[in-house]
Amino acid sequence: MTPLRRPLDTLATSVMLVLCICWGFQQIAIKLVAADISPIMQVGLRSAFAALVLAVFVWRSEGRRALRDGTLGAGLLVGGLFGLEFLAVAQGLVYTTASHMSVFLYTAPIFTALGLHWRMPEERMTPLQWLGVAVAFGGIAVAFLGNGRPQAGGSDMLLGDGLGLLAGLLWGATTVAIRRSALSEAAPSKTLFYQMAVAAVLLLGYAAATGNAGIRYTQAAVLSVAFQSVVVALSSYLAWFWLLRRYLASRLSILSFMTPLFGVSFGVLILDEPLDGAFVVGALMVLAGISLVSGAGLLREKLRRAAKP
Repeated sequence: MTPLRRPLDTLATSVMLVLCICWGFQQIAIKLVAADISPIMQVGLRSAFAALVLAVFVWRSEGRRALRDGTLGAGLLVGGLFGLEFLAVAQGLVYTTASHMSVFLYTAPIFTALGLHWRMPEERMTPLQWLGVAVAFGGIAVAFLGNGRPQAGGSDMLLGDGLGLLAGLLWGATTVAIRRSALSEAAPSKTLFYQMAVAAVLLLGYAAATGNAGIRYTQAAVLSVAFQSVVVALSSYLAWFWLLRRYLASRLSILSFMTPLFGVSFGVLILDEPLDGAFVVGALMVLAGISLVSGAGLLREKLRRAAKP
């Protein structure tokens, strides 16, 4: 029997606020110590740490049955997509700002909705959601046109933003792959293990092959990687899955839109990143479009309730 999901309460809202702050800060943490340890190495190390912890947890709960339940193939696919997503994030941060990455990465719900519409008949989008897609892609176009000006960062920033958008597409593809595979019924810790394990191999291998595996063991670098490993890659994702098992996903998705707002704010305040007018307008359009796509069901529910006598 599927457990009943509850509307958001104070606990869920508080946990989501903390999660959004952590997720918004992760790009900042990577950029802060990029001179001491490459972004690709940071993401690879945090994935390896989380994979080791999750491997112990999955083994204790499932034992030798862990890889015999028909999820291995799907796990490798999902892990590959997840690894490529963060490869795009890490490489994108070399060229663009953390503020831009925070916005383009969180276009993922748009690609998720498009993928589910295409692959799952029960997930067909409504006209309101299609409007949201159009608004979001219009915002992406505005933001990219702003980056075409020399003062906005030129071709390097365009490349970085493009990689951020690619990361959002891969994130959306990961979600669709999970929904359409045996992993949709697997324990969250197991799904996360597949993602972290494959990502660790892919990212650390890429770092070694490209000469980006060097580390300067400064205090800032150690603290940043520790934060990303313990707080972001392990604790925050497990907390997110915990919320999804107890509360309505549509409500949680709406709150998750605070993440790019925190990411942009941290980028400006901590890294002193510039914001041009075109990017601000484009980012607001993207967030508005995502809100329409993810919040369409909630809006329909409210309208039905309002129409009742």
